[in-house]
Amino acid sequence: MNIGILGGTFDPIHLGHLGIANVAKDQASLDRVLFIPAGHPRLKQAEPLAIVEHRLEMVRLAVSDTAGFEVCDIEAHGPGPTYSVDTLVELSANLGPSASLFFILGMDVLGQLHRWKDPERVLALCQLLVLDRPGEEDFDWDEFYQRMPEAKGRIQVVNAPLFDVSATTLRQKAATNDSLVGLVPDAVDEYIRKQKLYLTAGEGRTAS
Repeated sequence: MNIGILGGTFDPIHLGHLGIANVAKDQASLDRVLFIPAGHPRLKQAEPLAIVEHRLEMVRLAVSDTAGFEVCDIEAHGPGPTYSVDTLVELSANLGPSASLFFILGMDVLGQLHRWKDPERVLALCQLLVLDRPGEEDFDWDEFYQRMPEAKGRIQVVNAPLFDVSATTLRQKAATNDSLVGLVPDAVDEYIRKQKLYLTAGEGRTAS
């Protein structure tokens, strides 16, 4: 079984995330895609505005009507930041040898792979589905493979459109109570309004 992994803060999840997952699922013939909200994102400058319980619920609502899409809380409740290699080790153990893991990431993130914790182990545990989006700078594959020769044969490029949606913009719109219809699934828009998320810097930090 081919299983895609899409991690992120999902603060909030939006149609761009779902579009990426659909493109990856179709082009890589994935059976399932796991959406994995980070509890404490390692590379973010600040904590997410919405607590992880809210972000998990928004993802659950967003994927509930799509066959093969699932929310996974494997990174949600740890005491500190998690590393991709640790998540992959745990997923591999939980899913068993019949599961082939495919890690979905952008070309910009791929360029930093050598800085990850134990990147060689990451490549041994999964294949990388790399999003090639219009308007991005040309990627220097020769330089990348010189730095990460272990990646040869472990990467599949996915041709993805540019989804012009950003979580930052969505939070700004929600802060002024603007509608997010057409940018997030309707159920997520309704949840944000009901829970009054993002209205102030402190909203959403306590579960309700």
